[in-house]
Amino acid sequence: MQVVNHVRTLIEKGTLQPGDKLPPERELARTLKVSRASLRTGIGYLAAMGVMKIRHGVGTFVADGPPDLGKASFSFMGALHGFQSWQMFEARIILESNLAALAAERGKEDHHAALAEEVAEMFAAVDNPSDYLIHDVLFHRIIAQASGNPILASIMETITSTMYDKRRKTVERAIDLRESAAMHREIYRALRGRKPAEARNIMEQHLRMAQAAQGMERPIERKAATTKEPASRSRKPAS
Repeated sequence: MQVVNHVRTLIEKGTLQPGDKLPPERELARTLKVSRASLRTGIGYLAAMGVMKIRHGVGTFVADGPPDLGKASFSFMGALHGFQSWQMFEARIILESNLAALAAERGKEDHHAALAEEVAEMFAAVDNPSDYLIHDVLFHRIIAQASGNPILASIMETITSTMYDKRRKTVERAIDLRESAAMHREIYRALRGRKPAEARNIMEQHLRMAQAAQGMERPIERKAATTKEPASRSRKPAS
């Protein structure tokens, strides 16, 4: 949290602006008096939240968009109006499936290159759930950016930020993330091939599997699934 709080203070004071580059890792770790491993964890968290953007081989920058629309206020509204986890995930499925279709139509080569890099990072992190989740979140964020609609991307960012802590706890219990990584690769191929319908369908399938793995189905659907599936069947958390 020390890293997160330090960066937040710099942003609030205006010392760091969108697009600014952070100091080199060694220098920043020395300034904060933390290990480089702790620094990477903090930066990874900030990247997953959309505050930072990591450009491998270049550096870490303050993100210039899309912003989330206020995790705290959204969580407050959720508590006030009784938002349920399954409702959040249902909204995510509807939103991200259609963002994938838009990204297949509008995505540029730099988006495709960034997605390919995140897929490679996910496969490399299948034995490290925390790192895997960071690249998972970044993959979905790139798709939102590739959609060309910053309003939809911001709404998605808000939902993603609100759900992040629950997803982090779930992914830590993952047994095998290779299936999830493979589905992300299929989504990437549909986007690169400019196949909107296929991208939408694979994204929806992927998210429904993740919804079931995280126990976020609509209650009546969850009850039906429990009745049909053997209790011993394991699930693989994803996205």
